[in-house]
Amino acid sequence: MNRTPLLLWQHRSAAWLCGVTALLGLAACQGLPTRSTCPKGQDLSPEMLYGQWTAQIAGEPVGTLSLGPHPEHAGSLRGELSQTQVQGSVRRAVVADLDEGEFTLEETHDGQRIAATWLGSLPDAGCGRQIQGQRTLAGQGSRPFVLIRQP
Repeated sequence: MNRTPLLLWQHRSAAWLCGVTALLGLAACQGLPTRSTCPKGQDLSPEMLYGQWTAQIAGEPVGTLSLGPHPEHAGSLRGELSQTQVQGSVRRAVVADLDEGEFTLEETHDGQRIAATWLGSLPDAGCGRQIQGQRTLAGQGSRPFVLIRQP
């Protein structure tokens, strides 16, 4: 019994599969932003910030920040900060603005008063997917924060 044709077919199939996989991998990379196409902070619009962000605040549990359009103020953002703490899950309403790459967010704990103010910027190297700055709680000091856009 001659196994040569079967072995040749198996090698051709493996080579074909490897070639297709390589081409698909290259095609997937085409959609990724390159350094030359990364938007700068001042070029971003508030709409580009819609979605889910991982919120890292120094000394606090990691949270999730959800941002969307503000229904009453065009060009502004509204959303929610969610964190899981020892006492359970905490959700806080937020409103935010983006003006020429400068990010401002106000957080409320009771729906009436501003409890914390976040001031940050979008570093050019973050390609519109990172915001960093300082979060200041009313009557307390400030802590650094980093927001990272979730895929």
